[in-house]
Amino acid sequence: MDTAKAKKALKKLAKQKGISERAVRQEIEIAIQEAMKSPDPQAQAFWKSIPHKGEQPTPEEVITYIADMVKE
Repeated sequence: MDTAKAKKALKKLAKQKGISERAVRQEIEIAIQEAMKSPDPQAQAFWKSIPHKGEQPTPEEVITYIADMVKE
C-alpha cells in the first residue's frame, strides 16, 4: 500500500464516522503518541521499524506499514 491509499482510507473513515478527516487524523496521532511511550522492548522495536520522515510516524505511514505487513 502507498501513502496515497492510506490518505483515501482516512478520508473514507472520516465519512463513515461523520467526522472531519482532521479529527480522524488527530485521534490516530494521539494513539501513536501513547503507543510509542510503551516501555515494552517489542513495542519499541515495532515503532522504530516503521519508516518515517519526522520525529514520529504519521497516520499514513503507520497505515501503510501495517497494511504491507498484513499483505505478507
